[in-house]
Amino acid sequence: GTAASVMLTLKRKHHLGASTMAPSSVRIGVIGVGFGATVHIPAFQSEGLDVVAVCARREERATEAAQRFGISKTFTDYRKMLQMDGLDAVSIVSPVANHYQMTMEALDAGKHIICEKPFTLNQSEAREAWQKAEDAGLTGMIAHEFRFALGRMRVKELIDEGYIGQLHMALLKLVIGPRGGFHARPLSGGDDASSGGGFLGGLGSHYIDCLRHWFGEVESVSGQLDTHFGDRIHPNSGETVQATSDDTFHIALRFVNGGRAMMTGTSAAPFGPGGGIEIFGRDGTLVTPHAGLGFNPPPLGKILGAKPGDDALSELPIPDRLRPFSDDRDDRMMPFRLLTREFVRGIEEGISPAPSFEDGYRCQQILDAVHESSESGRVVRIQDVE
Repeated sequence: GTAASVMLTLKRKHHLGASTMAPSSVRIGVIGVGFGATVHIPAFQSEGLDVVAVCARREERATEAAQRFGISKTFTDYRKMLQMDGLDAVSIVSPVANHYQMTMEALDAGKHIICEKPFTLNQSEAREAWQKAEDAGLTGMIAHEFRFALGRMRVKELIDEGYIGQLHMALLKLVIGPRGGFHARPLSGGDDASSGGGFLGGLGSHYIDCLRHWFGEVESVSGQLDTHFGDRIHPNSGETVQATSDDTFHIALRFVNGGRAMMTGTSAAPFGPGGGIEIFGRDGTLVTPHAGLGFNPPPLGKILGAKPGDDALSELPIPDRLRPFSDDRDDRMMPFRLLTREFVRGIEEGISPAPSFEDGYRCQQILDAVHESSESGRVVRIQDVE
Protein backbone atom coordinates (compact mmCIF):
# COMPACT_ATOMS: atom_id res chain seq x y z
CA GLY A 1 0.00 0.00 0.00
CA THR A 2 2.91 2.35 0.70
CA ALA A 3 4.16 2.44 -2.90
CA ALA A 4 0.63 3.14 -4.13
CA SER A 5 0.15 5.96 -1.65
CA VAL A 6 3.52 7.46 -2.62
CA MET A 7 2.48 7.35 -6.28
CA LEU A 8 -0.83 8.98 -5.38
CA THR A 9 1.01 11.73 -3.50
CA LEU A 10 3.33 12.30 -6.45
CA LYS A 11 0.36 12.48 -8.83
CA ARG A 12 -1.36 14.94 -6.51
CA LYS A 13 1.77 17.07 -6.28
CA HIS A 14 2.19 16.99 -10.04
CA HIS A 15 -1.44 18.09 -10.39
CA LEU A 16 -0.68 21.02 -8.08
CA GLY A 17 2.28 22.04 -10.20
CA ALA A 18 4.50 21.32 -7.22
CA SER A 19 6.28 18.15 -8.27
CA THR A 20 9.69 19.79 -8.40
CA MET A 21 9.11 22.17 -5.50
CA ALA A 22 11.60 21.70 -2.70
CA PRO A 23 10.16 22.78 0.66
CA SER A 24 12.37 25.85 0.76
CA SER A 25 11.50 27.06 -2.74
CA VAL A 26 7.83 27.98 -2.42
CA ARG A 27 7.55 31.22 -4.42
CA ILE A 28 5.12 33.56 -2.70
CA GLY A 29 3.72 37.01 -3.37
CA VAL A 30 2.41 39.28 -0.60
CA ILE A 31 -0.63 41.55 -1.07
CA GLY A 32 -0.47 44.37 1.49
CA VAL A 33 2.60 45.90 3.13
CA GLY A 34 1.37 47.00 6.57
CA PHE A 35 1.36 43.83 8.67
CA GLY A 36 2.63 42.16 5.49
CA ALA A 37 5.96 43.97 5.83
CA THR A 38 6.04 43.76 9.64
CA VAL A 39 5.59 40.00 9.95
CA HIS A 40 4.61 38.06 6.80
CA ILE A 41 7.57 38.93 4.53
CA PRO A 42 10.34 38.59 7.16
CA ALA A 43 8.78 35.36 8.47
CA PHE A 44 8.56 33.85 4.98
CA GLN A 45 12.17 34.79 4.22
CA SER A 46 13.38 33.37 7.55
CA GLU A 47 11.61 30.10 6.70
CA GLY A 48 13.29 29.85 3.29
CA LEU A 49 10.35 30.82 1.10
CA ASP A 50 11.17 32.92 -1.94
CA VAL A 51 9.19 36.17 -1.70
CA VAL A 52 9.09 37.01 -5.40
CA ALA A 53 6.56 39.86 -5.47
CA VAL A 54 4.86 42.45 -3.30
CA CYS A 55 1.67 44.37 -4.04
CA ALA A 56 0.39 47.59 -2.45
CA ARG A 57 -2.18 50.15 -3.54
CA ARG A 58 0.42 52.91 -3.39
CA GLU A 59 3.42 52.32 -5.63
CA GLU A 60 5.90 53.97 -3.27
CA ARG A 61 4.91 51.61 -0.45
CA ALA A 62 5.39 48.56 -2.66
CA THR A 63 8.77 49.87 -3.82
CA GLU A 64 9.89 50.64 -0.26
CA ALA A 65 9.01 47.12 0.91
CA ALA A 66 10.67 45.55 -2.16
CA GLN A 67 13.90 47.47 -1.55
CA ARG A 68 13.91 46.71 2.18
CA PHE A 69 13.47 42.97 1.67
CA GLY A 70 15.19 42.46 -1.69
CA ILE A 71 12.02 41.51 -3.61
CA SER A 72 12.31 41.64 -7.40
CA LYS A 73 8.77 42.52 -8.54
CA THR A 74 6.31 45.17 -7.35
CA PHE A 75 2.66 45.61 -8.27
CA THR A 76 -0.18 48.00 -7.48
CA ASP A 77 -2.75 45.63 -9.05
CA TYR A 78 -2.97 42.21 -7.42
CA ARG A 79 -4.59 40.74 -10.54
CA LYS A 80 -1.41 41.43 -12.51
CA MET A 81 0.62 39.82 -9.75
CA LEU A 82 -1.54 36.69 -9.95
CA GLN A 83 -0.75 36.43 -13.69
CA MET A 84 3.04 36.53 -13.27
CA ASP A 85 5.12 33.45 -14.03
CA GLY A 86 6.87 31.63 -11.21
CA LEU A 87 4.33 32.26 -8.43
CA ASP A 88 3.11 29.33 -6.31
CA ALA A 89 1.33 31.04 -3.43
CA VAL A 90 0.02 34.35 -2.12
CA SER A 91 -0.47 35.85 1.27
CA ILE A 92 -3.45 38.22 1.51
CA VAL A 93 -2.84 40.99 4.06
CA SER A 94 -5.35 43.49 2.70
CA PRO A 95 -8.43 45.07 4.34
CA VAL A 96 -11.06 42.46 5.25
CA ALA A 97 -13.55 43.70 2.64
CA ASN A 98 -11.08 42.63 -0.11
CA HIS A 99 -10.30 39.13 1.25
CA TYR A 100 -13.10 37.25 -0.51
CA GLN A 101 -12.52 38.68 -3.99
CA MET A 102 -8.74 38.29 -3.78
CA THR A 103 -9.02 34.74 -2.42
CA MET A 104 -11.43 33.63 -5.15
CA GLU A 105 -9.24 35.12 -7.90
CA ALA A 106 -6.06 33.63 -6.40
CA LEU A 107 -7.74 30.20 -6.35
CA ASP A 108 -8.80 30.69 -9.99
CA ALA A 109 -5.13 31.38 -10.74
CA GLY A 110 -4.16 28.11 -9.01
CA LYS A 111 -2.34 29.66 -6.04
CA HIS A 112 -2.02 28.35 -2.48
CA ILE A 113 -3.11 30.99 0.06
CA ILE A 114 -2.51 32.32 3.53
CA CYS A 115 -5.29 34.83 4.24
CA GLU A 116 -5.33 37.23 7.18
CA LYS A 117 -8.18 37.11 9.66
CA PRO A 118 -11.08 37.60 9.83
CA PHE A 119 -11.42 35.48 6.69
CA THR A 120 -14.30 37.32 4.97
CA LEU A 121 -17.22 39.66 5.67
CA ASN A 122 -19.70 36.83 6.34
CA GLN A 123 -20.05 33.08 6.56
CA SER A 124 -21.50 32.57 3.07
CA GLU A 125 -18.39 34.14 1.49
CA ALA A 126 -16.18 32.09 3.83
CA ARG A 127 -17.94 28.84 2.99
CA GLU A 128 -17.69 29.50 -0.75
CA ALA A 129 -13.94 30.22 -0.55
CA TRP A 130 -13.32 27.15 1.62
CA GLN A 131 -15.25 24.88 -0.78
CA LYS A 132 -13.49 26.34 -3.82
CA ALA A 133 -10.04 25.68 -2.29
CA GLU A 134 -11.09 22.13 -1.42
CA ASP A 135 -12.39 21.49 -4.94
CA ALA A 136 -9.20 22.90 -6.48
CA GLY A 137 -6.94 20.82 -4.21
CA LEU A 138 -5.09 23.98 -3.13
CA THR A 139 -3.71 24.71 0.33
CA GLY A 140 -5.65 27.43 2.14
CA MET A 141 -4.81 28.67 5.65
CA ILE A 142 -5.94 31.55 7.87
CA ALA A 143 -3.33 33.62 9.73
CA HIS A 144 -4.49 32.69 13.23
CA GLU A 145 -0.84 32.37 14.21
CA PHE A 146 -1.56 32.45 17.95
CA ARG A 147 -2.40 28.76 17.80
CA PHE A 148 1.39 28.50 17.72
CA ALA A 149 2.13 30.78 20.69
CA LEU A 150 3.93 28.54 23.19
CA GLY A 151 1.50 28.94 26.07
CA ARG A 152 -1.49 28.21 23.84
CA MET A 153 0.12 25.11 22.31
CA ARG A 154 0.91 23.76 25.77
CA VAL A 155 -2.61 24.51 27.09
CA LYS A 156 -3.99 22.51 24.14
CA GLU A 157 -1.74 19.57 25.09
CA LEU A 158 -2.75 19.77 28.77
CA ILE A 159 -6.46 19.86 27.88
CA ASP A 160 -6.02 16.87 25.54
CA GLU A 161 -4.12 15.03 28.30
CA GLY A 162 -7.12 15.51 30.63
CA TYR A 163 -5.60 18.12 32.97
CA ILE A 164 -8.89 20.00 33.46
CA GLY A 165 -11.29 17.09 32.82
CA GLN A 166 -14.76 18.20 31.71
CA LEU A 167 -14.78 21.94 30.96
CA HIS A 168 -17.04 23.98 33.23
CA MET A 169 -16.18 27.46 32.02
CA ALA A 170 -13.48 29.56 30.39
CA LEU A 171 -13.30 33.26 31.25
CA LEU A 172 -11.40 35.50 28.84
CA LYS A 173 -10.63 39.18 28.94
CA LEU A 174 -8.85 41.72 26.77
CA VAL A 175 -9.57 44.98 28.54
CA ILE A 176 -7.52 48.02 27.54
CA GLY A 177 -7.99 51.67 26.65
CA PRO A 178 -6.23 54.99 26.02
CA ARG A 179 -4.62 56.20 29.23
CA GLY A 180 -4.48 59.74 27.91
CA GLY A 181 -8.25 59.91 27.55
CA PHE A 182 -10.56 59.69 24.54
CA HIS A 183 -9.81 61.97 21.58
CA ALA A 184 -11.33 61.88 18.10
CA ARG A 185 -8.90 60.30 15.65
CA PRO A 186 -8.88 60.30 11.83
CA LEU A 187 -11.54 58.09 10.23
CA SER A 188 -10.07 54.87 8.78
CA GLY A 189 -11.30 51.71 7.03
CA GLY A 190 -11.44 49.86 10.33
CA ASP A 191 -14.16 52.21 11.58
CA ASP A 192 -16.80 50.85 9.20
CA ALA A 193 -18.66 47.78 10.49
CA SER A 194 -19.96 46.90 7.00
CA SER A 195 -16.33 46.64 5.77
CA GLY A 196 -15.43 44.16 8.51
CA GLY A 197 -14.02 46.67 10.99
CA GLY A 198 -14.23 46.34 14.76
CA PHE A 199 -12.56 44.94 17.85
CA LEU A 200 -14.54 41.67 17.63
CA GLY A 201 -13.27 40.83 14.14
CA GLY A 202 -9.78 42.23 14.63
CA LEU A 203 -8.96 40.71 18.04
CA GLY A 204 -11.95 38.62 19.10
CA SER A 205 -11.55 36.36 16.06
CA HIS A 206 -8.16 35.17 17.38
CA TYR A 207 -9.72 34.19 20.71
CA ILE A 208 -12.64 32.43 19.00
CA ASP A 209 -10.16 30.40 16.94
CA CYS A 210 -8.25 29.61 20.13
CA LEU A 211 -11.41 28.42 21.93
CA ARG A 212 -12.44 26.19 19.02
CA HIS A 213 -8.92 24.73 18.91
CA TRP A 214 -9.01 23.95 22.64
CA PHE A 215 -12.64 22.89 23.20
CA GLY A 216 -14.11 21.92 19.81
CA GLU A 217 -17.13 23.21 17.97
CA VAL A 218 -19.52 25.85 19.29
CA GLU A 219 -23.20 25.01 19.61
CA SER A 220 -24.72 28.40 20.44
CA VAL A 221 -23.69 32.02 20.83
CA SER A 222 -24.98 35.12 22.51
CA GLY A 223 -23.31 38.50 22.47
CA GLN A 224 -23.47 42.24 22.71
CA LEU A 225 -21.49 44.78 20.67
CA ASP A 226 -21.01 48.40 21.69
CA THR A 227 -19.26 51.47 20.36
CA HIS A 228 -18.46 53.48 23.48
CA PHE A 229 -16.34 56.11 21.76
CA GLY A 230 -17.11 56.57 18.07
CA ASP A 231 -15.87 60.11 17.37
CA ARG A 232 -13.74 60.27 14.23
CA ILE A 233 -12.47 63.16 12.10
CA HIS A 234 -13.46 62.92 8.43
CA PRO A 235 -10.25 63.39 6.38
CA ASN A 236 -11.87 65.55 3.68
CA SER A 237 -14.34 67.75 5.57
CA GLY A 238 -12.64 67.82 8.96
CA GLU A 239 -16.04 67.22 10.55
CA THR A 240 -16.62 64.83 13.43
CA VAL A 241 -18.37 61.66 12.27
CA GLN A 242 -19.26 58.41 14.07
CA ALA A 243 -17.56 55.04 13.68
CA THR A 244 -20.00 52.15 13.19
CA SER A 245 -17.58 49.38 14.16
CA ASP A 246 -17.55 48.01 17.71
CA ASP A 247 -14.90 48.89 20.28
CA THR A 248 -16.36 46.50 22.87
CA PHE A 249 -17.80 42.98 22.76
CA HIS A 250 -19.25 40.60 25.33
CA ILE A 251 -19.72 37.05 24.07
CA ALA A 252 -20.91 33.78 25.56
CA LEU A 253 -20.29 30.50 23.73
CA ARG A 254 -21.67 27.06 24.54
CA PHE A 255 -19.63 24.12 23.23
CA VAL A 256 -21.01 20.96 21.64
CA ASN A 257 -18.87 18.97 24.13
CA GLY A 258 -20.29 20.88 27.13
CA GLY A 259 -19.05 23.87 29.08
CA ARG A 260 -19.11 27.55 28.21
CA ALA A 261 -16.75 30.41 27.47
CA MET A 262 -17.40 34.03 28.36
CA MET A 263 -15.28 36.84 26.97
CA THR A 264 -15.19 40.60 27.32
CA GLY A 265 -12.99 42.52 24.91
CA THR A 266 -12.71 46.29 24.79
CA SER A 267 -10.40 49.09 23.72
CA ALA A 268 -12.54 51.58 25.69
CA ALA A 269 -11.32 50.77 29.23
CA PRO A 270 -8.42 53.03 30.28
CA PHE A 271 -6.28 51.46 33.03
CA GLY A 272 -7.93 48.09 32.35
CA PRO A 273 -6.05 44.92 33.32
CA GLY A 274 -5.07 43.80 29.79
CA GLY A 275 -5.50 40.22 28.62
CA GLY A 276 -5.78 36.81 30.20
CA ILE A 277 -7.58 33.47 30.09
CA GLU A 278 -8.82 31.34 33.00
CA ILE A 279 -10.06 27.78 32.39
CA PHE A 280 -12.02 25.91 35.07
CA GLY A 281 -12.77 22.20 34.73
CA ARG A 282 -13.90 19.38 36.96
CA ASP A 283 -10.34 18.09 37.48
CA GLY A 284 -8.17 21.18 37.22
CA THR A 285 -7.69 24.89 36.56
CA LEU A 286 -5.41 26.58 34.01
CA VAL A 287 -4.61 30.29 33.78
CA THR A 288 -2.63 32.09 31.07
CA PRO A 289 -1.85 35.63 32.24
CA HIS A 290 -0.63 38.21 29.72
CA ALA A 291 2.35 40.26 30.82
CA GLY A 292 1.88 43.96 30.06
CA LEU A 293 -0.99 45.58 28.18
CA GLY A 294 -0.39 44.28 24.65
CA PHE A 295 -3.17 42.90 22.45
CA ASN A 296 -1.40 39.64 21.73
CA PRO A 297 -0.54 36.57 23.80
CA PRO A 298 3.17 36.67 24.67
CA PRO A 299 5.15 34.43 22.27
CA LEU A 300 6.72 32.49 25.13
CA GLY A 301 3.75 32.68 27.46
CA LYS A 302 3.31 31.49 30.99
CA ILE A 303 0.85 28.93 32.32
CA LEU A 304 -0.39 28.56 35.88
CA GLY A 305 -2.23 25.44 36.94
CA ALA A 306 -3.70 23.65 39.94
CA LYS A 307 -5.39 20.29 40.60
CA PRO A 308 -7.65 19.31 43.51
CA GLY A 309 -5.56 19.16 46.69
CA ASP A 310 -3.00 21.77 45.57
CA ASP A 311 -2.56 24.79 47.84
CA ALA A 312 -2.63 27.35 45.04
CA LEU A 313 -1.94 27.92 41.35
CA SER A 314 1.70 27.35 40.41
CA GLU A 315 3.66 27.83 37.21
CA LEU A 316 3.68 24.82 34.87
CA PRO A 317 6.77 24.25 32.73
CA ILE A 318 6.52 24.54 28.94
CA PRO A 319 8.63 21.86 27.21
CA ASP A 320 11.55 23.07 25.07
CA ARG A 321 10.31 20.94 22.15
CA LEU A 322 7.50 23.46 21.60
CA ARG A 323 10.08 26.17 21.00
CA PRO A 324 12.35 25.10 18.13
CA PHE A 325 13.94 28.57 17.90
CA SER A 326 13.53 32.08 19.29
CA ASP A 327 12.76 35.23 17.31
CA ASP A 328 12.27 38.46 19.21
CA ARG A 329 11.75 40.81 16.24
CA ASP A 330 7.99 40.94 16.95
CA ASP A 331 5.66 39.10 19.36
CA ARG A 332 3.97 37.48 16.39
CA MET A 333 7.11 36.40 14.52
CA MET A 334 7.75 33.02 16.12
CA PRO A 335 4.09 31.86 16.04
CA PHE A 336 3.78 33.08 12.43
CA ARG A 337 6.94 31.24 11.38
CA LEU A 338 5.54 28.03 12.88
CA LEU A 339 2.31 28.61 10.93
CA THR A 340 4.42 29.13 7.78
CA ARG A 341 6.06 25.71 8.34
CA GLU A 342 2.60 24.15 8.41
CA PHE A 343 1.71 26.02 5.19
CA VAL A 344 4.78 24.61 3.41
CA ARG A 345 3.94 21.13 4.73
CA GLY A 346 0.39 21.56 3.42
CA ILE A 347 1.64 22.44 -0.07
CA GLU A 348 4.02 19.45 -0.07
CA GLU A 349 1.35 17.01 1.13
CA GLY A 350 -1.59 18.45 -0.82
CA ILE A 351 -3.62 19.32 2.29
CA SER A 352 -4.76 22.40 4.22
CA PRO A 353 -3.39 22.20 7.78
CA ALA A 354 -5.17 24.01 10.62
CA PRO A 355 -5.95 26.84 10.92
CA SER A 356 -7.49 26.14 7.51
CA PHE A 357 -10.14 27.87 5.42
CA GLU A 358 -12.64 25.56 7.15
CA ASP A 359 -11.48 26.99 10.50
CA GLY A 360 -11.92 30.47 8.99
CA TYR A 361 -15.49 29.56 8.03
CA ARG A 362 -16.27 28.16 11.50
CA CYS A 363 -14.89 31.33 13.11
CA GLN A 364 -16.93 33.48 10.72
CA GLN A 365 -20.12 31.59 11.67
CA ILE A 366 -19.50 32.62 15.29
CA LEU A 367 -18.66 36.24 14.41
CA ASP A 368 -21.89 36.45 12.38
CA ALA A 369 -23.83 34.91 15.28
CA VAL A 370 -22.48 37.54 17.71
CA HIS A 371 -23.70 40.32 15.38
CA GLU A 372 -27.08 38.62 15.02
CA SER A 373 -27.43 38.09 18.77
CA SER A 374 -26.42 41.67 19.52
CA GLU A 375 -29.15 42.95 17.21
CA SER A 376 -31.89 40.52 18.27
CA GLY A 377 -31.07 39.98 21.95
CA ARG A 378 -31.44 36.23 21.39
CA VAL A 379 -29.19 33.18 21.62
CA VAL A 380 -28.13 32.05 18.12
CA ARG A 381 -27.56 28.37 17.33
CA ILE A 382 -24.67 27.52 15.02
CA GLN A 383 -25.73 25.50 11.98
CA ASP A 384 -24.15 22.28 10.63
CA VAL A 385 -21.73 21.49 13.47
CA GLU A 386 -21.23 17.88 14.49
